[in-house]
Amino acid sequence: MALKLHRRCVSCQCIAMRDVFWRVVRVPIAANANEEFLIDKSLNEGNVKQFQIQLDNGMGRSAYVCKKLDCLHIAQKKNRLGRSLRAPIPPAIFDILKSRL
Repeated sequence: MALKLHRRCVSCQCIAMRDVFWRVVRVPIAANANEEFLIDKSLNEGNVKQFQIQLDNGMGRSAYVCKKLDCLHIAQKKNRLGRSLRAPIPPAIFDILKSRL
């Protein structure tokens, strides 16, 4: 039995196969993390937790955005990715996704 992997865009709420979307992932930073990822430090109940925001790969909390400029603008303007991932999204992530268009 084949498993169909459908996901929902955080901007337009359309449902499609997951390879139609860009995947944005929030991953905890390991002790020996590479510097190629964008790092965000957020405070949580007095403890400092560090997360990195990655594109396309990694295991962690993820959100999906359509590969359309309109959906990308809505996700940035209304902070849909940030709310979905429960972490602030660096502007460089949006720049990278815009360059992929």
